Amino acid sequence: MDGPNHYSAAAPGVEAWPLERFWGPCHVVDAHVARAAGGARVRIADLRTPVAALHHPRVLLKTGTFPDFRDFNEDFAGLEPALIDALAARGVQLIGLDTPSVDVFTSKDLPAHAACLRHSIAILEGLVLRDVMPGEYELCAMPLKLANFDASPVRAALRPLPRGA
Repeated sequence: MDGPNHYSAAAPGVEAWPLERFWGPCHVVDAHVARAAGGARVRIADLRTPVAALHHPRVLLKTGTFPDFRDFNEDFAGLEPALIDALAARGVQLIGLDTPSVDVFTSKDLPAHAACLRHSIAILEGLVLRDVMPGEYELCAMPLKLANFDASPVRAALRPLPRGA
């Protein structure tokens, strides 16, 4: 989990996030994009579930571009800032994905991180979503209370939500 000060020196550390951000209903959404040299950016059109259908404050994106953390690849997908803006407009407060970063590996200006900071969206990176079916879940991914740290490990767990929850 990235703390806001991970990408802005003036921002607070991981302890500033309220725990409610990391526990509660979420959507797991397929967002498969083709791996590309330098990394592709997931766009609104790449989501298999329309943004308008997302009503939980947490969204986890399955890009399929970082299949195995034991074999690092630099061509994983990041997020298009316009996608983050659209999710924020739907009330999303946490975005997670199955890659090492919300920005592509070669990014120097970190526009996806900046968009998350602008909207006060918490970031979970490096999730293992390979065997998780798209749908609605309860997420529990509590960060450690580490004063002024720019990141914290979490052990993320999902539990299927009953239909209509």
